[in-house]
Amino acid sequence: MSNLWDLSHIQPETAVVLEGDTIPAMFWNAVAQRGPKVWMRQKELGIWRAWTWSRAAEAVGEIAGGLMSLGFKPGDTASILSNTVIEWVLCDLAILSCGGVSNGIYPTDAASQAQYLCEDSRTSFFFVEDDEQLDKALEVREQLTGLAKIIVFDMEGLRELQDADVISLERLREMGRAYLKAHPDELMARVRDVKPEDLAILVYTSGTTGKPKGAMHSHKGLVYTVRGYNTLVAQSEDDERMCFLPLCHIAERVGGEYFALYAGAVLNFVENPDTVPENVREIAPTVLTAVPRVWEKFYSGVMIGLKEASKLQQAAYAWSIGVGTQIADKVLAGEPVDGMLKAKFTLARWIALNNVRKLIGIHRARFLVTGAAPISPDLVRWYLALGVPMLEVWGMTETCGASTGIPASRIKPGSIGPAASYNEVKLDPATGEIMVRGPNVFMGYLNQPEKTAETVDADGWLHTGDVGLVDDDGFFRITDRMKDIIITAGGKNVTPSEWENELKFSPYITDAVIIGDKRPYLTVLVMIDQENVEKFAQDNDVPFSNYASLTRSPQVQELIQGEIDRVNKKFARVEQVKKFFLLDTQLTAEDEELTPTMKLKRKLVQVKYSPQIEAMYQ
Repeated sequence: MSNLWDLSHIQPETAVVLEGDTIPAMFWNAVAQRGPKVWMRQKELGIWRAWTWSRAAEAVGEIAGGLMSLGFKPGDTASILSNTVIEWVLCDLAILSCGGVSNGIYPTDAASQAQYLCEDSRTSFFFVEDDEQLDKALEVREQLTGLAKIIVFDMEGLRELQDADVISLERLREMGRAYLKAHPDELMARVRDVKPEDLAILVYTSGTTGKPKGAMHSHKGLVYTVRGYNTLVAQSEDDERMCFLPLCHIAERVGGEYFALYAGAVLNFVENPDTVPENVREIAPTVLTAVPRVWEKFYSGVMIGLKEASKLQQAAYAWSIGVGTQIADKVLAGEPVDGMLKAKFTLARWIALNNVRKLIGIHRARFLVTGAAPISPDLVRWYLALGVPMLEVWGMTETCGASTGIPASRIKPGSIGPAASYNEVKLDPATGEIMVRGPNVFMGYLNQPEKTAETVDADGWLHTGDVGLVDDDGFFRITDRMKDIIITAGGKNVTPSEWENELKFSPYITDAVIIGDKRPYLTVLVMIDQENVEKFAQDNDVPFSNYASLTRSPQVQELIQGEIDRVNKKFARVEQVKKFFLLDTQLTAEDEELTPTMKLKRKLVQVKYSPQIEAMYQ
């Protein structure tokens, strides 16, 4: 159990812990080194079932053998359309072991989106999770002229399917066993033939502006990056991780799957996105990486639970979190913590803070990692007050994930930390845009050389589109996206993300988009937290029949106005929000307004809700 005032347990690891200059070479070396140890766990019929490295290797080998038996050649592309499950990892490693290119597709993508990604990547083999994802593949297969086979992980409900183009993963493994028996040396020959410079994976950007772009990453870049991660947020075979973000996203693919492959950390797969709160309590990971949306959800769950607690419990929490905040303030200021305060903190943990940590599932966590979107500094301080360091990292698809990171020895809420040791980061002197250069930067966009040239300059600097500042200690802070900076009609520059992050600290608000470019004042579109606002309505006898009626309720409008008033006090008058509109549609990952990482798409939301926006300025 970590002590907040002693962060010596979070040390960078600079030694190479696993040899191999390609992902498949690293994997097969890991199998030889760790064979009987557990690498992955997944819940089946209510029981957590373990996969050792040896068992994973057997499956990867058979899937690879099956692909080779069907004519899959080095350089060919296979796509995976599935939720985050163990089979995703097995197929990914099999594709790479064959010398192929692995492409992930978001499970929430529509059939037309999957068609575009398969066409653009020239997919020849298409792995899908179940009947729901198979329907998408079947809907567009006539247009996919290069498609050889569709392979299904879960055949439940498809036993009677008779289709020459579709086989089960189990059948592919049977074919692989027979092929490997007849060609015992071919798989390892393929693994040896993979070159570090070869294209390994495609990670498509979300396509908020135009068609999605396929970011190309080489084996060399991936291996270099995961080794670099160990100098930033070091992990080992003693660590337990939770795998729940989409594996087609750079964060879970590189920071989850490949980093765990390299460091040996155990990957525990959640049952589905809805069971994350329950599963995190069961797994109790020692390291947990998540997006701000998840950290906000955990915090709001605790705040709502407190309102139902007894007066004694509320008082115990208030005293305990107060002591934790005192410790956090000293740690953040770099000041020593005296013995009396340490003793009080030990008592505070026993009285309340340990229970809060167990309620979330972070009672064993050495540290937490947040990234993919800005997070409220107050939220970072709250987790620190619980006794768990939260380290913010920053990066993007094109930088292979994290490019900067907060060191545990110097946490600065609101900052994304200094440049990671494995790349260079600087500001464009003219625009303040953050730029990155290093071997972790991608090879370019597939089939789009002109977009690549727009993004990476002649000196190898990647232009990220994020605007930032850097302090005297070399710590960077993002002020906004270049295209998101608001200039009001009065000529005032406003960075909307800072305001939005403060608002998202509310347990009743999931996301927000500030409006005000060339406008006389600021307004905001707000997406409420359905669960917490419904509970507020029930507790206060507020009548509602559905989600839309909930957002229109005068009491709910008043509740959100109170949250906006709270944030307004932190800003100058010209930066204060005058009016708001509550989105009256319950959005999910399937809706076009949300990115796959559940962030509102600013431009699309502004267009879609333009009548409501105009009404706020009349």
